[in-house]
Amino acid sequence: MERDHNYTLRVTWTGAAVGPTTNYRSYSRDHEIVFEGKPALPGSADPHFRGNPERYNPEEMLVAALTTCHMMSYLAEAAFAGLQVVAYEDDAAGTMRQKDRGGQFVEVVLRPKVVVAPGSDLDLAERLHHVAHDHCFIAQSVNFPVRCVAETRVA
Repeated sequence: MERDHNYTLRVTWTGAAVGPTTNYRSYSRDHEIVFEGKPALPGSADPHFRGNPERYNPEEMLVAALTTCHMMSYLAEAAFAGLQVVAYEDDAAGTMRQKDRGGQFVEVVLRPKVVVAPGSDLDLAERLHHVAHDHCFIAQSVNFPVRCVAETRVA
């Protein structure tokens, strides 16, 4: 059964308060991302593109979306399979290749470290990463490889 899920937000360029886009070096990249009823996310460009390093940039948020989507999918699959996950963390990394003024991501590597309850099936825990990847909405929506290098251990 197909269902549509819609996600709406508002982005406001707050950097306009500093001044207009008179030249590439002078304008502020600061902005806010607001989902109704939630705290605002302070955004900017990557510091390589003259952004504010204290704010989240779109490239970081893409990597964050991929790793959190994988985690949510993995935890759901573990619950469906009766696998008790007691801890999960991921040190993910993404590579974006710039060409002239454009570019694209060429890869994101997820490195989830999963701890399962004593007596758990480690083979199942490892296999569920493949299922989670196939069920991750974000990973299935991008046009570059998302690799998963998982580490699983028993508590």
